[in-house]
Amino acid sequence: MTLPSFSITPFAGRSTLPRVCIIGGGIVGTATAFFLARAGCPVTLLERDTVGSRASGVNFGGVRRHGRAAEELPLAIRSRAIWDRLPDLIGHDCDFATPGHLRLALAEAELEPLARWAGIGRAYGLTVDLLDAASVRRAYPWLSTDIVGASFCAGDGYANPRLVAPSFARAARAAGATILEGHAVTGLVDIPSGGFVLAGSDGTRHQADIVVNAAGAWSASLAIQYGASVPIIAEAPQMFVTEPTARRIGPVLGLVSGGIYLRQTVRGNVIFGGERGTIAPDGLRSRPSEVGFAKTPALMRQLIPALAHVPLIRSWTGIEGNTPDGLPVIGQCAARLGLLHACGFSGHGFQMGPGVGETLAELILTGNPGLDLSAFRPDRFAPPPAARVAQH
Repeated sequence: MTLPSFSITPFAGRSTLPRVCIIGGGIVGTATAFFLARAGCPVTLLERDTVGSRASGVNFGGVRRHGRAAEELPLAIRSRAIWDRLPDLIGHDCDFATPGHLRLALAEAELEPLARWAGIGRAYGLTVDLLDAASVRRAYPWLSTDIVGASFCAGDGYANPRLVAPSFARAARAAGATILEGHAVTGLVDIPSGGFVLAGSDGTRHQADIVVNAAGAWSASLAIQYGASVPIIAEAPQMFVTEPTARRIGPVLGLVSGGIYLRQTVRGNVIFGGERGTIAPDGLRSRPSEVGFAKTPALMRQLIPALAHVPLIRSWTGIEGNTPDGLPVIGQCAARLGLLHACGFSGHGFQMGPGVGETLAELILTGNPGLDLSAFRPDRFAPPPAARVAQH
């Protein structure tokens, strides 16, 4: 029998709160731990490396609703409200800033998607302005004259990814959660009477009523253990940073085509990305690619001619998990009651992380996430080909 992705009613309404184990210490895992612990739930988070050391800590840091799939917008809007409250919730603003987000069109054919999404965004209450080429040049004279149009979403921005997951983890610990770093999960065993036992790489055992699979690019193997199909495709976005230069770039920038995304720090460094690096055979490490060095800095210089001679300081990559349809996997595993998946954020989960954490906590504690998660249900994919199962 297929269980609904939005319900874990056996745990709702109990007099005692369920014991929860979370696998993965990125922004989703640590935010979930925080919201559960704040509600008094006994929660243990197991992280193979250190909190925030994988994709959650090395990404672009965009806090963007602009241009998202309509299915994600309710969750992104919920999350955006949490970003405003970070100092009160977790004691740090994580360098969160809201200069707005500007999507740029380099071809006439890209104007129609801008206009179509503006209608979607406005329907959800977002402030979205469409700009023609002349308006772009007046408002942003430092941009290339190749730009034929743009859309601007007020209230979007960025944060420092190195700070967010560790800050949520510290706040979760203060609220009573157990956060264990250097603790890889080596096994998950069902308890006949219900629940799970998780085996740690240090020989420890952790018993749980509910397990949250927030292991990022490495999440698929846990789903496969229960015969579920949650195809996760590992990719390694490649990032760059320049030396500090004159402050001129206000909003966060992105192309409609997705070829580059770019922002400038308070110190003047320009952070940007666009291509993909290469992943080592062990699936645990990645490195920048020659293609990235050839294409992405050239595109930055095309968009902002004043940056033509600004030196690059370094380039880096991080491994993230993508899904075939580009939407995340969030909800109850159809094959095993009490196992929840929260993975496959496809390069745009940083902004949604706090909202996903709060939503999962509500789902666990009440059986009702407060939002429609049906578009993200884990059982929406057909069984993967044998070759893909072997890779993950």
